[in-house]
Amino acid sequence: MTHTSQIQRALAVLILSALAGCTTGPDHKRPEIAVPADWPENEILDTASDADLSEWWRGFGDPFLDELVARALDDNLEIQIQAARVEEARARLGLARADRWPSLDAQADASRERRPGAALGIPEAGSTTTNLFSVSGMLSYEVDLWGRLAREREGAEALLRESHYARDAVRLNVAADVVTTYFDWRAARNQLAIARDTVESRAETLRLQEIRREGGDIDELALQQALSEWEFARAALPAREQRVRVLEGALSVLTGLEPAALWEETREWDARAETAKPGVPESVPAYLPSELLERRPDVRAAEAALHAATAGIGVAEAARLPRLNLSALLGTAATSAGDLFSDGTETWRLAGGFGGNLWDFGRNRARVETAEARALQAQGQYGLVVRLAFNEARDALALFETSGQRVEATRRLVAALERTEELAEIRYDEGFISFLERLDAQRALLDARLAYEDALRDQRSATATLFKALGGGWEAM
Repeated sequence: MTHTSQIQRALAVLILSALAGCTTGPDHKRPEIAVPADWPENEILDTASDADLSEWWRGFGDPFLDELVARALDDNLEIQIQAARVEEARARLGLARADRWPSLDAQADASRERRPGAALGIPEAGSTTTNLFSVSGMLSYEVDLWGRLAREREGAEALLRESHYARDAVRLNVAADVVTTYFDWRAARNQLAIARDTVESRAETLRLQEIRREGGDIDELALQQALSEWEFARAALPAREQRVRVLEGALSVLTGLEPAALWEETREWDARAETAKPGVPESVPAYLPSELLERRPDVRAAEAALHAATAGIGVAEAARLPRLNLSALLGTAATSAGDLFSDGTETWRLAGGFGGNLWDFGRNRARVETAEARALQAQGQYGLVVRLAFNEARDALALFETSGQRVEATRRLVAALERTEELAEIRYDEGFISFLERLDAQRALLDARLAYEDALRDQRSATATLFKALGGGWEAM
């Protein structure tokens, strides 16, 4: 029998042994969770919409916002960390796949040995010096009789999916955070502009009141009321300016700006935001509750973690059973390096070993129980994530609906109070109402304008929250 046929025969034995293996441990199955047939507020969803929701933030129609989100998805440090974790999981999967195949090693040895005759049992003989040179290739393989390596690969694949979904969940969260922070910042800017206009208006009112006081048309109380209103308006400015700066800093962190670039970049934001006229997306994803389990990346990540933990039970159970290891060696050995690979110098060996623990004082049993406990934890975590996801989606639907109603209500209120303020101004100039009544109309209008900015911000934030809760903005693997 030639050496080639011997190697082929050994490989055939390895392959047949691998095919004969079985798999220990439970198979993964998604836990059954009862979900509603439809959302209670399903009338606000556009079931006819076929819009591309992978970049849902573009529905606001704000190019500056689109640029900020794109920068965040490229440069945000949390996303970069998750991307590195994906690469780690991919490498671990490569290791698990490689473990299922034989390993081939090569070795070359050279030795020179001197042995006295006494060591050979011939005291009168002299010492001998010998050389030995050898080159060999060694093939080793663990036959996966109980599916331990298969379960390790299955778990590694599940962990890779989990890292992908975790990364997608972070990307979705970052995009939603950029959108909500951006609209918080715009609302803060607009409210600061309203506050500054109010200060200028109060200053002009104070100037006119001083003229009237000098002419004897009003008393000192009316003058002091105008002064108090001016000082009150001025006192509100620092807090609103601080709010704008804080939100700029939050945006810079989300978009990955370096500290050195923070001040230069944010100085340009005000001018660019002035030209943007954001709206609200016309279409909202019409996903059914049952689709949420597939759409939400955090839910998919939790299921993948459960799958990995379930595979870990099989790994632990297989570790309790004996292992079958096969090996083959083919090489050449000679006393002279020049004689290597010549006829008569070939060496070969085929070997197999089957063994395992007879008694380990419960170590392997404890490993199985540990894996089972981890699977129970992962199952509970999956159920928790699913319930939180449905609650977030329902709350987001309700918030989306009520935020639109609030915008319309505050818009009508502002229009009504603008007319009231105009009439109060006319009646005060004609002497029919007091200065205090005129101030009440101005205060009410100011509060309504600020509330309107809050309502617009909340509506846009509610839209972002709804897209995030329904799992828009990412593509499944």
